[in-house]
Amino acid sequence: MTTTLGKPSSLLHEIRIEKVDRWNLFKFSEFLQLRMENLLDKKKADQLTPEEIAELDAIAELDRIFTHVNAIIAAH
Repeated sequence: MTTTLGKPSSLLHEIRIEKVDRWNLFKFSEFLQLRMENLLDKKKADQLTPEEIAELDAIAELDRIFTHVNAIIAAH
């Protein structure tokens, strides 16, 4: 399944909150995680379309945001 998007906010429905140890952390849905891995594989093979590049950029931006937020949660 492909998804054409340009903004990380269009992926918010694919975010879950998961209990990890004593923290509730933001996690990608299984679909979004697999999609990101698929796009990264295509990027390594230099086979991304312009739409997929935009999609991967949006997913990567969301990943950076949630990694930062989760780090803040874990630090407190």
